Amino acid sequence: MSAAPTLAETPLCDRPRLSLVFPVFDEQDNLGALLETALRTGSQLAGDFEIVVVDDGSRDGSAAILDTWRRAHPRIRTLRHSTNRGYGAALRSGLSSARGELVFFSDADLQFDLAELSKLLEHTDAFDIVAGYRSPRRDPWPRRLIAWTWGALVRALFDLPVRDIDCAFKVFHRRVLASIPLASLGAFINTEILVRARSAEFRIHQVPVSHRRRRHGRQSGARPRVILRALYELFSLQRELRHSPPRRTS
Repeated sequence: MSAAPTLAETPLCDRPRLSLVFPVFDEQDNLGALLETALRTGSQLAGDFEIVVVDDGSRDGSAAILDTWRRAHPRIRTLRHSTNRGYGAALRSGLSSARGELVFFSDADLQFDLAELSKLLEHTDAFDIVAGYRSPRRDPWPRRLIAWTWGALVRALFDLPVRDIDCAFKVFHRRVLASIPLASLGAFINTEILVRARSAEFRIHQVPVSHRRRRHGRQSGARPRVILRALYELFSLQRELRHSPPRRTS
């Protein structure tokens, strides 16, 4: 029996349809490079793909830039929140709008090399979710400390064996997103997806990906308000799952 072809050996026409989803908030200095790279990556990895960008009420020139790219490239679809609703809300809008059989998401801040999506796609035949982990992580030490503390808390509450929970470099089969309810409005969204998916017995695989520091714009994930909202959503999910029987996948 011959081995199954790798992703690189599979004809483009036989690959699943791919959606690339990006939540955006005040990223005007990053959008051009992001969309150029996303178009190139999509064309290399999928015969049929789309790019879904959710503008979460940006106050800078992001909306105008997205309109220009959308008119020039039919594979780009844009959604816009009239006000800033939060990272989780933006990501949920993008994931629910995505039409691909495989749905990938990342951030718009250029901290990841989108070409490394190919490393995740190599494992999608065997797993329901393939999650990247930053190796090494290039964030300043206070953010790394917060991330370590958060990861320890999540593992203690949910026994979730994921080493980089909030790494915004993940790909899902559509059946995962269709099966799990999502409620997070903020930074908790990554944790919620993984916890609910594991509770539903979806298979998760982890792959190392490159990471670099943000060059333009400001990070907001370590702000006290963001952390407090994430903690509230964390314990709300714990209470919900504690009183609910596990949902098995078909």
